[in-house]
Amino acid sequence: MASASQSPVNLSGSLSSATSPSDLLRSSINGVNGVPLQTLGRGHVGPSRKGLNIVAKVRKVKKHEYPWPQDPDPNVKGGVLSHLSHFKPLKEKPKPVTLEFEKPLMDLQKKIIDVQKMANETGLDFSDQIISLENKYQQALKDLYTHLTPIQRVNIARHPNRPTFLDHVFNITDKFVELHGDRGGYDDPAVVTGIGTIDGRRFMFMGQQKGRNTKENIQRNFGMPTPHGYRKALRMMYYADHHGFPIVTFIDTPGAFADLKSEELGQGEAIAHNLRTMFGLKVPIVSIVIGEGGSGGALAIGCANKLLMLENAVFYVASPEACAAILWKTAKASPKAAEKLKITANELCKLQIADGIIPEPLGGAHADPHWTSEQIKKAILESMDDLQQMGTEELLRHRMLKFRKIGGFQEGLPVDPEKKVSMKIKEEPRPGLISDKVLQGEVNKLKEQIMKAKESSSIDMDQNGLIEKLKREINYEFSEAAKALGIEEKLSKMREEFAKAENEQLTSDQIENLENLKNEFNENLAKAPNYGRLKYKLSLLKEISEAKIFAENYKKTLPLKAKVNEKFKEVLEKPTLKQKIENLKDEVEKSGVSAIEEFDPELKEKVLEVREEVESEFVKSLESSGVHVTSKLGQSSMSVIKAKVDELNAEVNQIIQDVIESTPDLKNKIEMLKLEVVKDKNAPSKESKEKIEVLQQQIKEGVADVMSSAAVKEKYERLQAELAELSGGSDGSLIREPSYA
Repeated sequence: MASASQSPVNLSGSLSSATSPSDLLRSSINGVNGVPLQTLGRGHVGPSRKGLNIVAKVRKVKKHEYPWPQDPDPNVKGGVLSHLSHFKPLKEKPKPVTLEFEKPLMDLQKKIIDVQKMANETGLDFSDQIISLENKYQQALKDLYTHLTPIQRVNIARHPNRPTFLDHVFNITDKFVELHGDRGGYDDPAVVTGIGTIDGRRFMFMGQQKGRNTKENIQRNFGMPTPHGYRKALRMMYYADHHGFPIVTFIDTPGAFADLKSEELGQGEAIAHNLRTMFGLKVPIVSIVIGEGGSGGALAIGCANKLLMLENAVFYVASPEACAAILWKTAKASPKAAEKLKITANELCKLQIADGIIPEPLGGAHADPHWTSEQIKKAILESMDDLQQMGTEELLRHRMLKFRKIGGFQEGLPVDPEKKVSMKIKEEPRPGLISDKVLQGEVNKLKEQIMKAKESSSIDMDQNGLIEKLKREINYEFSEAAKALGIEEKLSKMREEFAKAENEQLTSDQIENLENLKNEFNENLAKAPNYGRLKYKLSLLKEISEAKIFAENYKKTLPLKAKVNEKFKEVLEKPTLKQKIENLKDEVEKSGVSAIEEFDPELKEKVLEVREEVESEFVKSLESSGVHVTSKLGQSSMSVIKAKVDELNAEVNQIIQDVIESTPDLKNKIEMLKLEVVKDKNAPSKESKEKIEVLQQQIKEGVADVMSSAAVKEKYERLQAELAELSGGSDGSLIREPSYA
């Protein structure tokens, strides 16, 4: 409708001209004091004169189509009054949004699309594979959505494509007329109210409205009402109560809008007024939580006789993120907070806050909005049938008692053992949906913990939880491999046979069948599509098992290690040894030499004597405390032996080098071996490998003749005897075999 503006006003005409008192009076009544009506009517009259010049201008604006379009369609569904709602079907289909925990399902869906595309391109029949993948997808979807965690339900409740209040209303009503305004100067688009009929029965509908895209969300303020929205709802409650319309409210808001302007306009007062009024309404009230119900913003239209919740809806006093930030100082703890808050439909029904759960399709309400709306319609009609049988007083008392019993308890009553046990049960994540990356991360994290614990000499951790998780994953992969290889039915039949046999001994035929099935499975396992994942998870299990064995062994050695260190300190604190060590330090400092190899023979002998004495005392101290020492080989002896071993190795290598230089045939073979190794370094052929092995064997035989010489053999045996004597009868195998080629 066109609108006119009286500002600026410049009406030309002299006030001193002939102006009757009646003209002036009539002009003042019409809002412009002291201007004659004749002048207002004509504007720009005559040439400008001295005095006040007034000109009237009309501002041209675009015609507003709200609430009626220019050419309203009288045959529109719901009647011509449906034009009062500017909620129209979206022109474009909303983009699919995949939540984090749904990504494994998307991988399966992608495989199905790829196989269908391949079938279309090649013309081959892949119907069996497609059916198998689709069955697998449906089973995975069912398993996932029947074991959702609280935070996952929160994410589904906030899904961008989740059906809104008006989506459901237009799906379930025959006719719906939207009513606007709070009669206080504003129409809050975040709260929608209106009258509609379901199967000929009239209801007053009201609820919070979120947007279906970014533009609508900005317009609807993301479903967060201002005080005007709650006062609009309050006006419609009075209207419904006056005319006897049952009230149905839809809750879907993160909370009331908490900006400065809303607080100035009385946000708290508006919510409190609604709460007080709803307990006095004489008509039945049913509230349905279709998404998230946040704090007082949701409760302001939620004081009903019956509170119903969609399966994946949530109802809370504080969001999980806010709760986590308050209690654990980080929003990352929101999954833990969501579990502790008890905000899901199942938990709230157990606490008798919610009165019923409306089922959703697998994948959430956005997977099939019309089916979800039908379930809401059935729930509304069933609830209203029950409530409309009550009288007015009974209805008011029923509403009051519903809220009075919340949080009630009686002291002294024992806790039901079954309930106590079930409260502690935690749902394990379903195998097969944990990514390899997550598993590898957990294994690496545990390894890091073991290494850190080793550095701090304290290992106290539990690897059994991760091992059990990996075993479940491996069992799942084995089951999937059996399905893919087509031997699942054989396994099922064999299990049934074994179950019937119970404690009876297996027959030879049964054992033979079991062995045949085992061999068949092992032979074809590499052909299974998930063989790579199975092999990877088995390698992770091996790693973590080895880490567990290491941790257990290291943990056993910690007391012994502490005891050995304590005894060593006691030995060093003995007065006689302590004095000798101090004297030896002084002599070493005076000599000005730091390496034992550079000491003069006399000082070297003194050092070795003190070392041997310390070692001897240390061994005696350990054995007296019950620690058995298997070898008395000390550091000083080790240094001497190492020097002799290095000397012998150097001599042997020099002899070998001399022999190679003096034997052209042996030298040529070594050069040929080097060429073959360099030539096929990256990808050696079969012939090259065989040639390398032959050359290596010939070179070893040539060198073996050198090693069997009398001089070398005698030195080796003498050194081995010395080592055996020092190590208390061990074989003394410290001499490394020299490497050739």
